[in-house]
Amino acid sequence: MATEGVEAPELRNKQVILKRYVSGFPSKDDFELKTSAIKSKVPEGSNEVLLQNLYLSVDPYMRLRMRKIVDGGDYFASFVPGSVISGGGVARVLDSGDPNFKKGDLVRGMTRWEEYTLITAPETLFKIEHTDVPLSYNTGILSAVGLTAYIGLFEICSPKKGEYIFVSAACGAVGHLVGQFAKLAGCYVVGSAGSKEKVDLLKNKFGFDEAFNYKEEEDVDAALKRYFPEGIDIYFENVGGKMLDAVLLNMRFHGRISVCGMISQYNTDRPEGPNNLMPLVYKRIRMEGFMVSDYYKIYPKYFDWVLPYIREGKIAYMEDIAEGLESCPHALVGLFSGRNIGKQVIRVAQG
Repeated sequence: MATEGVEAPELRNKQVILKRYVSGFPSKDDFELKTSAIKSKVPEGSNEVLLQNLYLSVDPYMRLRMRKIVDGGDYFASFVPGSVISGGGVARVLDSGDPNFKKGDLVRGMTRWEEYTLITAPETLFKIEHTDVPLSYNTGILSAVGLTAYIGLFEICSPKKGEYIFVSAACGAVGHLVGQFAKLAGCYVVGSAGSKEKVDLLKNKFGFDEAFNYKEEEDVDAALKRYFPEGIDIYFENVGGKMLDAVLLNMRFHGRISVCGMISQYNTDRPEGPNNLMPLVYKRIRMEGFMVSDYYKIYPKYFDWVLPYIREGKIAYMEDIAEGLESCPHALVGLFSGRNIGKQVIRVAQG
């Protein structure tokens, strides 16, 4: 707590600012690095929490918030040009007016792309209890990223042992976990990715039964028929566009599609819709979108399930860690060229 009658010293606070709304693919020029000042103590009598950010999460959905949302139909609010980018992260508490947090606590939750953040709604923070695993895991497998993989697979699609599962963008933060979770459930898993290196990782490190480079396939429908001659039971959707069209042609009767995201559509002003939805009807396919925030109450159940596998080394979790706040724009842009493998993280300070 701030000391009564004593002016709290200020901290220099480096920040990443969105310069303007973005049309098309984002570039590093859409951001700027600024330095401001922030009080080193929370306001006296407040319930606010001052954080030193340690790790920041870089995620594809952030691209959606870089455009102007005018119809109110999107789940996410737009970032405000001229303001600091917000997103998930891991931080250390420097000062707190909230009795649930004290100086030195490690927390995860929504923060901002800056060195220090004053949190005015501390209910968005979660104290980190599991300190026997790497701290950065709390931006990925032990955060909404891992929960997304778990919810989309188990809560939405209810896989059965022996079923055939296809994962697109399978080397991404969510995709490489979905495939491994499905293997732990006894399923046959195929993933798609955008390079030979990623295909090799899927098969040799992450344990997928098969994988293919979609960029080398002239006909994705034919590729899916090659890898799934009997059809697909479950599709974990990360891509959209032509990939979804091809998958719909190859789904089995009573198949399930979990719609996590559609990264192929994030950088276009004219989204490409599916052209063949009739298989949903005559094959009795269930296709369901979801928001992980609707399932936060399941976190304890998820942690009970995933932590033993992490500790036993049965999940190969991969992070792509860039150093320094100034790396944030380059890292975000790289998500849309396939530069990263696994979870993209920025290390702002040592934990």
